Amino acid sequence: MTNLIGWRDNIEESKGAINRPIPHNAETWPPDYDAIFRWRTERLKLFTKDKRLVKSAKKYYSTRPTEFIMDWMDTYDPRSKNRKWMPFVFFERQAEFIRYLKSLDDEQECGLNEKSRDMGATWAACAYSVWCWLFLDGDATGWGSRKESLVDKLGEPDSIFEKLRLLISRLPRCFQPEGFNLKRDSTYMKLTNPENGSVISGESGDNIGRGGRKSRYFKDEAAFYEHPEKIEAALGDNTRVQIDISSVNGLGTVFQNRREHGVEWREGTEMPKGYPRIFVMDWRDHPEKTQEWYDTRKSKYDREGMQHVFAQEVDRDPSAAVSNVIIQMQWIKAAIDAHITVPYFAAAVPEHLGRWTAGLDVADEGIDKNALSMREWVIWRSCEEWGERDPAITARRAIAACTPHSGKIECMYDCIGVGAGVKGEYNRLTQDDNVIDAHKIPFIPWNAGSGVINPFERIIPDDEESLTNKDYYDNLKAQGWGSLGKRFYKTYKAVTEGAIYPPDELISLDSTMPSLDKICKELAQPTRGHSSRMKMIVEKRNGGKSPNCADSGMQMFFPVNLNNVEIQIGGYGN
Repeated sequence: MTNLIGWRDNIEESKGAINRPIPHNAETWPPDYDAIFRWRTERLKLFTKDKRLVKSAKKYYSTRPTEFIMDWMDTYDPRSKNRKWMPFVFFERQAEFIRYLKSLDDEQECGLNEKSRDMGATWAACAYSVWCWLFLDGDATGWGSRKESLVDKLGEPDSIFEKLRLLISRLPRCFQPEGFNLKRDSTYMKLTNPENGSVISGESGDNIGRGGRKSRYFKDEAAFYEHPEKIEAALGDNTRVQIDISSVNGLGTVFQNRREHGVEWREGTEMPKGYPRIFVMDWRDHPEKTQEWYDTRKSKYDREGMQHVFAQEVDRDPSAAVSNVIIQMQWIKAAIDAHITVPYFAAAVPEHLGRWTAGLDVADEGIDKNALSMREWVIWRSCEEWGERDPAITARRAIAACTPHSGKIECMYDCIGVGAGVKGEYNRLTQDDNVIDAHKIPFIPWNAGSGVINPFERIIPDDEESLTNKDYYDNLKAQGWGSLGKRFYKTYKAVTEGAIYPPDELISLDSTMPSLDKICKELAQPTRGHSSRMKMIVEKRNGGKSPNCADSGMQMFFPVNLNNVEIQIGGYGN
């Protein structure tokens, strides 16, 4: 039999081979990917010449998941400008993570991985799952996440099973299972190894743990499940090795409680039995993430008023979202007459006056009221409320308020429910009776429950690692309130610290508005919540009254066009 290690080292340096891939640290990162591909090519040539080497290599790798992954698997990063696919060469903490996963299997213990964003934990866990699938006979790995599309969505690399399929399909044929056919053996949420009978299967949401016994079970985004207690109960009977992988998501979650009652894993150290073994992946563990990287990104989030997102996803601070008021009262107070008190803001006012936007929040039920707010450029000039429930009267009253600015105004109106009647009366006046010119006072439907605008743009515009609008906001209303919160925060920074922002991104509350105090109180009312898809939604604090004035103001500061596909940041002409 060929020596188990010799097959790796019998190519001379003169033939262009290099030492095998090894984990890298900050001093040696990034790896020389071209050299690693050459290393692979030379060894595959050897395998072609001598089939005994393949058998020897498989026996060697059957106990070495870290080396197999780095030697033969590829990972995918669509953000990379030079290459999308690259050899899966670990940095040191990722290599430790694979050894951690194997130790959980060896000792039949549960684990929890608390991570900063973009640490490659899910990709690494998928790679380890493929190693188990290849080298452990009759093995069964389970994967779950909060949404079905996150578990398996064909052609979407963000889904777990697409990652698994890509990892397997890019393996050299000699390491794929004998008789394996991707179309036949890869079905929805299931991968079967025809050579050894091993499987990888998936589940989502409350169904996690219902699919039978598993050798190990990975729960991706474990801190974000809607009904985690149900999942815990189901998994407890089906696997001895449950591995939670997630960034943090507040205090008091099942994930956070397990993390606090676990023990941090230390390689080579005897660990107490029966306690979750904690593996932390901090941003400092990534060789590309320097203190300069951290400071730069933090300043970007701070600039946009999204510190809570940064603290949660980068600093791993579970308390970051505890204070979940979208717009703090101190920000609101700072915005009163900001167009007068901030010098560069004041200097920009004259050239922007004369263009108006209105927002109409239509009364829905009970004691709810209609509210119409109007702004001139980014200066909130007025807000009025009335209790009339007839949408036709509401439409005529809003049109009358907009008429003095005819030809220089557009009105965003709440088009859901009773709001549909407003459009009916508007159409009658503009089309049937031709009382007003629709081009001079356009009424534009604003659907709070519709999808976000510019879904693929980042919540931090110049940060390619930040979440996209579609991943962070659940609907248009959440996006609109998020945008309004950013305006108030930037204005607060401009007033209190002299921070410089484009004036179009600021906001000013005209101190002469009779309803100013009510507007301020309502603006501080909405809070952040999470939908079943774990995206931001807007909630009323303590179940209070609907903030009609604030909602109308939010609509006018987040206008949509007639096709509801574009956002005009800061008003006209931007």
